[in-house]
Amino acid sequence: MSLSMHAASAEIYARMLRNLLTWLDKAEGHAQARSFDSAAFLNTKLSPDMLTFGKQVAIASEVARLAVARLGAVELPAAQGSDESFEGLRVRVRDAIGFVEGVSPQQLAGSAERPLVVPQRQGDPLHFTGQTFLQQWSLPNFFFHVTTAYALLRQAGVELGKADFLGAMA
Repeated sequence: MSLSMHAASAEIYARMLRNLLTWLDKAEGHAQARSFDSAAFLNTKLSPDMLTFGKQVAIASEVARLAVARLGAVELPAAQGSDESFEGLRVRVRDAIGFVEGVSPQQLAGSAERPLVVPQRQGDPLHFTGQTFLQQWSLPNFFFHVTTAYALLRQAGVELGKADFLGAMA
Protein backbone atom coordinates (compact mmCIF):
# COMPACT_ATOMS: atom_id res chain seq x y z
CA MET A 1 0.00 0.00 0.00
CA SER A 2 1.35 3.41 -0.92
CA LEU A 3 1.48 6.36 1.43
CA SER A 4 -1.45 8.72 0.86
CA MET A 5 -1.00 12.47 0.67
CA HIS A 6 -3.34 12.74 3.65
CA ALA A 7 -1.11 10.49 5.77
CA ALA A 8 2.00 12.33 4.57
CA SER A 9 0.58 15.77 5.33
CA ALA A 10 -2.51 16.30 7.48
CA GLU A 11 -1.78 13.42 9.83
CA ILE A 12 1.83 14.53 10.40
CA TYR A 13 0.85 18.17 10.91
CA ALA A 14 -1.90 17.28 13.39
CA ARG A 15 0.36 14.96 15.37
CA MET A 16 3.17 17.50 15.72
CA LEU A 17 0.76 20.31 16.54
CA ARG A 18 -0.72 18.18 19.34
CA ASN A 19 2.83 17.66 20.62
CA LEU A 20 3.32 21.42 20.49
CA LEU A 21 0.26 21.89 22.72
CA THR A 22 1.95 19.65 25.28
CA TRP A 23 5.09 21.79 25.13
CA LEU A 24 3.03 24.89 25.81
CA ASP A 25 1.60 23.23 28.92
CA LYS A 26 5.06 22.19 30.08
CA ALA A 27 6.43 25.69 29.50
CA GLU A 28 3.66 27.22 31.61
CA GLY A 29 4.23 24.62 34.31
CA HIS A 30 7.95 25.40 34.25
CA ALA A 31 7.26 29.10 34.72
CA GLN A 32 4.75 28.50 37.53
CA ALA A 33 7.14 26.20 39.40
CA ARG A 34 9.79 28.93 39.25
CA SER A 35 7.43 31.82 39.99
CA PHE A 36 7.77 33.78 36.78
CA ASP A 37 5.34 34.79 34.08
CA SER A 38 5.28 32.34 31.18
CA ALA A 39 4.76 35.32 28.86
CA ALA A 40 8.53 35.78 29.14
CA PHE A 41 8.90 32.85 26.72
CA LEU A 42 6.87 34.54 24.00
CA ASN A 43 9.60 36.95 22.91
CA THR A 44 12.62 34.67 23.29
CA LYS A 45 14.82 34.18 20.22
CA LEU A 46 17.75 31.92 19.39
CA SER A 47 19.44 34.80 17.60
CA PRO A 48 18.65 38.51 17.23
CA ASP A 49 17.76 38.06 13.56
CA MET A 50 15.35 35.17 14.18
CA LEU A 51 11.66 35.27 15.00
CA THR A 52 10.32 34.92 18.53
CA PHE A 53 8.94 31.78 20.14
CA GLY A 54 5.39 33.08 19.70
CA LYS A 55 5.97 33.70 16.00
CA GLN A 56 7.57 30.26 15.53
CA VAL A 57 4.46 28.58 16.96
CA ALA A 58 2.11 30.79 14.93
CA ILE A 59 4.01 30.17 11.70
CA ALA A 60 4.16 26.40 12.25
CA SER A 61 0.38 26.44 12.69
CA GLU A 62 -0.11 28.52 9.56
CA VAL A 63 2.27 26.42 7.45
CA ALA A 64 0.21 23.33 8.31
CA ARG A 65 -3.08 25.06 7.48
CA LEU A 66 -1.79 26.53 4.22
CA ALA A 67 -0.28 23.25 3.07
CA VAL A 68 -3.43 21.23 3.56
CA ALA A 69 -5.57 23.96 2.01
CA ARG A 70 -3.32 24.14 -1.05
CA LEU A 71 -3.06 20.38 -1.43
CA GLY A 72 -6.80 19.92 -1.05
CA ALA A 73 -7.72 23.01 -3.07
CA VAL A 74 -10.00 24.03 -0.21
CA GLU A 75 -10.75 27.47 1.13
CA LEU A 76 -8.67 28.49 4.12
CA PRO A 77 -10.65 30.30 6.83
CA ALA A 78 -9.00 33.08 8.80
CA ALA A 79 -6.73 31.80 11.54
CA GLN A 80 -7.93 32.03 15.12
CA GLY A 81 -5.80 32.93 18.14
CA SER A 82 -2.65 35.00 18.35
CA ASP A 83 1.02 34.83 19.22
CA GLU A 84 0.68 37.34 22.06
CA SER A 85 -0.19 34.94 24.90
CA PHE A 86 -0.02 31.26 25.71
CA GLU A 87 -3.80 31.04 25.52
CA GLY A 88 -3.71 32.78 22.13
CA LEU A 89 -1.13 30.25 20.94
CA ARG A 90 -3.25 27.36 22.18
CA VAL A 91 -6.24 28.71 20.27
CA ARG A 92 -4.06 29.10 17.18
CA VAL A 93 -2.66 25.57 17.39
CA ARG A 94 -6.05 24.00 18.12
CA ASP A 95 -7.53 25.90 15.20
CA ALA A 96 -4.82 24.52 12.92
CA ILE A 97 -5.39 20.99 14.22
CA GLY A 98 -9.12 21.32 13.62
CA PHE A 99 -8.59 22.56 10.10
CA VAL A 100 -6.06 19.93 8.99
CA GLU A 101 -8.09 17.13 10.58
CA GLY A 102 -11.20 18.46 8.86
CA VAL A 103 -9.76 17.89 5.39
CA SER A 104 -10.55 14.35 4.32
CA PRO A 105 -8.27 11.86 2.60
CA GLN A 106 -10.57 12.13 -0.42
CA GLN A 107 -9.97 15.88 -0.64
CA LEU A 108 -6.21 15.26 -0.82
CA ALA A 109 -6.46 12.33 -3.24
CA GLY A 110 -4.64 13.11 -6.46
CA SER A 111 -2.87 16.13 -4.97
CA ALA A 112 0.61 14.62 -5.43
CA GLU A 113 0.48 15.38 -9.16
CA ARG A 114 -1.53 18.60 -8.95
CA PRO A 115 0.46 21.71 -9.96
CA LEU A 116 0.79 24.31 -7.21
CA VAL A 117 2.03 27.88 -7.35
CA VAL A 118 3.32 29.38 -4.11
CA PRO A 119 3.61 33.18 -4.10
CA GLN A 120 6.70 34.67 -2.46
CA ARG A 121 7.07 37.96 -0.61
CA GLN A 122 9.95 38.78 -2.92
CA GLY A 123 10.72 37.34 -6.30
CA ASP A 124 8.90 34.99 -8.57
CA PRO A 125 6.37 32.47 -7.31
CA LEU A 126 7.52 28.89 -6.80
CA HIS A 127 6.05 26.14 -8.96
CA PHE A 128 5.64 22.63 -7.60
CA THR A 129 3.67 19.46 -7.93
CA GLY A 130 1.79 18.68 -4.74
CA GLN A 131 4.34 16.04 -3.81
CA THR A 132 7.39 18.27 -4.30
CA PHE A 133 5.61 21.11 -2.49
CA LEU A 134 5.01 18.84 0.49
CA GLN A 135 8.44 17.20 0.53
CA GLN A 136 10.67 20.13 -0.39
CA TRP A 137 8.80 23.19 0.87
CA SER A 138 6.00 22.68 3.35
CA LEU A 139 7.24 19.88 5.62
CA PRO A 140 10.78 21.34 5.88
CA ASN A 141 9.33 24.78 6.71
CA PHE A 142 6.93 23.30 9.24
CA PHE A 143 9.63 21.27 10.99
CA PHE A 144 11.99 24.26 10.97
CA HIS A 145 9.50 26.34 12.97
CA VAL A 146 8.40 23.46 15.23
CA THR A 147 12.01 22.53 16.00
CA THR A 148 12.94 26.15 16.64
CA ALA A 149 10.03 26.51 19.08
CA TYR A 150 11.17 23.32 20.84
CA ALA A 151 14.79 24.56 20.96
CA LEU A 152 13.72 27.90 22.43
CA LEU A 153 11.89 26.18 25.27
CA ARG A 154 14.82 23.82 25.88
CA GLN A 155 17.23 26.76 25.88
CA ALA A 156 15.02 28.42 28.51
CA GLY A 157 15.26 25.34 30.73
CA VAL A 158 11.87 23.76 30.08
CA GLU A 159 12.14 20.05 30.74
CA LEU A 160 11.38 18.61 27.34
CA GLY A 161 12.98 15.56 25.81
CA LYS A 162 12.97 13.64 22.59
CA ALA A 163 9.84 11.76 23.69
CA ASP A 164 8.04 15.12 23.98
CA PHE A 165 9.13 16.02 20.46
CA LEU A 166 8.09 12.68 18.98
CA GLY A 167 4.90 12.28 21.01
CA ALA A 168 3.15 9.06 21.93
CA MET A 169 3.73 6.21 19.54
CA ALA A 170 0.68 4.63 17.93
